[in-house]
Amino acid sequence: MHSWKPDTYGESPGLVGTIFAGGVTSAAFLALLRVWQILQAAGEGEFTSRMLLVMGILSMAVAGLFMIGQRDFKRLLAYSSVEHMGILAIGLGLGNAALYGTILHVVNNALTKGVLFLSAGNINRAYDSKNIDQVSGAIRRVPVSGTLFLLGFLAITGSPPFAPFVSEFAILNGAIGTGRFAVAAIYLSLLLLVFIGMGKTVLKTVQGRVPPTISETNYKDSFLTVAPILALMLLVLALGVWIPEPLNRLITEAVNFLENKA
Repeated sequence: MHSWKPDTYGESPGLVGTIFAGGVTSAAFLALLRVWQILQAAGEGEFTSRMLLVMGILSMAVAGLFMIGQRDFKRLLAYSSVEHMGILAIGLGLGNAALYGTILHVVNNALTKGVLFLSAGNINRAYDSKNIDQVSGAIRRVPVSGTLFLLGFLAITGSPPFAPFVSEFAILNGAIGTGRFAVAAIYLSLLLLVFIGMGKTVLKTVQGRVPPTISETNYKDSFLTVAPILALMLLVLALGVWIPEPLNRLITEAVNFLENKA
């Protein structure tokens, strides 16, 4: 169901990828959430739960497998988006126990994808390539964008103290709390697969030396190109250590509404 993502995200400018991964997919998940609410009220909760868990696990597995050996770092981010839609489907499939973490993950994923796609766009412009055969040593060539791309990778794969760790851990707690230990084990295994698969490409992109054969480009990091990414990164870090009360209240009210209407 995500077959269009790699081509579209991989060929889009960084800003467009950010809108797709952070905005469009969030809106799509909202539609799925409302359908879930209707099915719960219709007494089809168990059927819906099984369907969402299967779809979520399948999405994570497909994304993880395609990340292994991926040489296009922008296409890699498309598969990461597939993975996180799978995480959201799993969280929703777990029901009320994981609703808070699931809704929080919508926010965390959107912010972190902004960091990744915008920094990847800057790296692409600096090298005029998206392939790791031509792109390495990004931290040397575009130090700020390269560093933020690496930090974005650590955040999106659920590393503490970044925000996705909090929401992914809340979903894991929901699985364990409802006695779905097999789902929890598969979920953790797939997160590990994604970390390994994604890490190989990202580390090859940012580490090492700049290839001597790469053509010179006019692009350099500047305030206007890195300030928005840095602002998003600070938000991702802040939400990993503290959830502001207004946001917490909004999520709690949303959870209460969904539970009462289901």
